[in-house]
Amino acid sequence: MKMKRYYNALSTAVLLTLFACASIGTPDGGPYDEEPPVLLEAVPELNSTNVKSKKFVLNFDENIKLENAFEKVVVSPPQVEMPSIKYSGKKVTVELFDTLRPNTTYSIDFSDAIVDNNEGNPYENFAYVFSTGENVDTLAVSGTVLNAQDLEPVKGIVVGLHSCLDDSAFTTKPFERVSRTDSRGRFTIKGIAPGKYRVYALGDANQNNFFDQKSEKIAFQEMIIEPFATPAVRPDTIWRDSVTIDTIRMVDYIRFQPDDIALRLFNEEMFMQQLVKYPRQEHNRIVMFFAAPNKEMPVIKGYGFDASDAYVLEPSLNMDTLTLWFKDSLVYRNDTLPLTVTYRVPDSIGNMIDRTDTLYVSSRKRWADVMRIERERFEKDEKDFHKKARKKPGYDENNPPQYIPPVKVLPVRFSGTGTMDVNGICRFRFDEPLLSVDTALIHLSVKSDTLWLPVPYVFRQSENSIRSYDVYAEWKPGETYLLQTDSAAFKGLYGGVSKLFKQEMRFRSLDECAVLYLNIGGVGSNAIVQLLSGDEKVVQETRTENGRCAFYFLRPGKYYLRLILDENNNGKWDTGDYAKGLQPEKVFYYNHSLELRAMFEYSQDDWNINAPLNEQKPLEITKQKPDKERRKMNRNADRKFK
Repeated sequence: MKMKRYYNALSTAVLLTLFACASIGTPDGGPYDEEPPVLLEAVPELNSTNVKSKKFVLNFDENIKLENAFEKVVVSPPQVEMPSIKYSGKKVTVELFDTLRPNTTYSIDFSDAIVDNNEGNPYENFAYVFSTGENVDTLAVSGTVLNAQDLEPVKGIVVGLHSCLDDSAFTTKPFERVSRTDSRGRFTIKGIAPGKYRVYALGDANQNNFFDQKSEKIAFQEMIIEPFATPAVRPDTIWRDSVTIDTIRMVDYIRFQPDDIALRLFNEEMFMQQLVKYPRQEHNRIVMFFAAPNKEMPVIKGYGFDASDAYVLEPSLNMDTLTLWFKDSLVYRNDTLPLTVTYRVPDSIGNMIDRTDTLYVSSRKRWADVMRIERERFEKDEKDFHKKARKKPGYDENNPPQYIPPVKVLPVRFSGTGTMDVNGICRFRFDEPLLSVDTALIHLSVKSDTLWLPVPYVFRQSENSIRSYDVYAEWKPGETYLLQTDSAAFKGLYGGVSKLFKQEMRFRSLDECAVLYLNIGGVGSNAIVQLLSGDEKVVQETRTENGRCAFYFLRPGKYYLRLILDENNNGKWDTGDYAKGLQPEKVFYYNHSLELRAMFEYSQDDWNINAPLNEQKPLEITKQKPDKERRKMNRNADRKFK
């Protein structure tokens, strides 16, 4: 019995052990592989000279793969025919198809595209370099490409060099040496021979390595660069673990310069004008959409009617959209309206000429169908009216009451809310142009104890819309106002009449607001300063006066600052033009956020607009975030074995 119990206990222990081993799940497989692949052999060897072969093989110590090779791997000089780049097991094979140029240094820059197959550890900053001549050129230049309007790093942009210093080289010849920007907008061009160069950036839509399409984004510098190298020393940090520094040692290296090139990328203003479409969803309205803003108002003429007085014209801010609100039903009842539209377009050499389009604008619905629907609606409403009237006492079948259609209601939309900023906008907006406004029926009053006292105001059409109207008054912080319009204060173009409207508004007191004063060195009076929210929307903007400006009545919160050097003083940012040698207007950011609290006045005097452009925009509002860096150090410290 004892032996039987012993064997039973032993069997149970073995089974439990086996079960425990089987239930662990996927085994951890030991510590993470933290080491990148090691290049064992290159055929031909790295930095070989007098190379004739166009096929190159790289052998590594472990299985590897290529990540985003089309995006990351750059061959310089650029190739007309795309090279073949393949990997298999521990080997990468590159084959060039273009004829090799004599006495030329070639670089195949892999960036961090080569990674090990298991953990994805990258073989970073690797470039395979060889020469078809006696010498290998070793100079390099680097820098950053930023979007000119908002200093966003631009990923995947081609950056190239020309030793031909003529302006025409960028528009007629492929780059001699190229690179491509990473997720931080950074680039490095390698294998450069001594000499003088111009540097450009290009959103190369057709991949021909020169600027030949107006739609391509570009950047250029007036400055000529001359690459050079100098001995330098930099710190090298050795980490004991993920948070503890073991040693910092100084390491000698060769510094290639210039390494701080800043290129501001922009789209030239495109003005290939045409009338794109002109829908007529309703009989009384035509909307004309143009491909680009109009610098002059188009001229519209009608056939069979006087177009000059037939409609109310509503242009958009840039006149790229025109809405025609027809006034006379005798005109707009026609299912097809013949019109001519004359507008300015550039000819083949850029001179502005008139173009006239003849249009036959048909309505989406036939007027007969519109009238039938209106008649059916009227008859139904009349029938319902008499049906209800018969149920009322005193109804006389021989003398029934007459049905009078209700007055068409004109909707009133108002931007004001229960709590307002002193510099907020009090704006009415309507669905159609107004035929009339009776300001005697508009009342503004301020609350004083339990009384409402009348307040003077100004009511006028907004600058940018014929269907918007603003109310201006001397709004006082902390006060409560009542804006009221009586019935029929507004009458629409098509018979609509407004109803009674009331809106109570309390304006924030000074105790609820902050004030910000700025003193910006190196800026005169031609700068626009914008206060931005966390999503980079403009909260307020103002112009500087001798480098100074201020923002008042600010809600507590986090803000950011952007500055535009408005060189032509037109109140907005303007793009560049390569043919004219015109750079886009410069934009700068304050490199920190501002935490503003109520009842505080803040003064900022430390805004250095001359700081490197790639260090200015705060990361928290930068939309193009850097790719996540692969951690290769001490990941095993976080590994737990079960």
